Amino acid sequence: MILITGATGFVGREIAKQAREQGFAVRAVVREPNRARWLEREFGVELFHGNILNPDSLSGSMKDVKCGIHLVGVIRERLEQTFERVHVDGTRNIVEAAKKGGVKRFLHMSALGARADGRSRYHKTKWEAEEIVRGSGLSWTIFRPSVIFGKRDEFVNDLARVIRLAPFAPVIGDGENKLQPVAVEDVAHCFVAAVKSDASIGQAYELVGPKVFTMNELMRVLRGAMGKRRKLIHVPLPIARAQAFVLEALMSRPPFTRDQLLMLQEDNTGDASMAEKMFAVKWSEFEKGIADSVR
Repeated sequence: MILITGATGFVGREIAKQAREQGFAVRAVVREPNRARWLEREFGVELFHGNILNPDSLSGSMKDVKCGIHLVGVIRERLEQTFERVHVDGTRNIVEAAKKGGVKRFLHMSALGARADGRSRYHKTKWEAEEIVRGSGLSWTIFRPSVIFGKRDEFVNDLARVIRLAPFAPVIGDGENKLQPVAVEDVAHCFVAAVKSDASIGQAYELVGPKVFTMNELMRVLRGAMGKRRKLIHVPLPIARAQAFVLEALMSRPPFTRDQLLMLQEDNTGDASMAEKMFAVKWSEFEKGIADSVR
């Protein structure tokens, strides 16, 4: 039995799908079981009503579980869903539940750029979560993906929505920051492969695609895939920060935040050679991967 937190999300859905295809029994911790019934119907996933922010609700979740996969994270804060509560407290709660339930194997979703001295609170709290996992005494493996793309992703599809609706394609800053998008199917492949790989215990793997793009290049590829001829218009960072401040005050789910702007000012690239060798993954090309999802 594999237990997954965040199974209703973009990455969790694909991991649950691939795990079931490979014959694993899967249990998902979900806050709202009635809204997660599709996991039962589509993939035969067992649902457990719990919330990683409430440790008492996790009691019994680890029964018969051999491996826990922790995916829950937020890119935007909302109400109780703060970076500190979700990334740090939530990870601590699920790690403690795993230890109490006798689970030995634990796979953790972090993020490329996570570090103690990160500029953004997102990256800092992701690092704090990693530290909890590393100090847990569990047989852990950590994954640090770059931007993940696929049919239900929030990053590429949000950009596509802007390109579709706006008369131009806005790019924050000079657009020369680099990123290395990785396909959701490849990320899920590595997680499921790690369940069976004792050699990956105690290792952290960067998950990135085969090609590095500047943001300018990525936007050009995206508009080409959409068949749109939108001119790239660069938005100076001071203006973007002011816009983010207003949007955060007015919207529960702003299109971008000040914390995200900090992350956009640094490159998001890595070295996937360790993961490629360990999990025998063949990285999908971004241009081909987005062709169907953005038209």
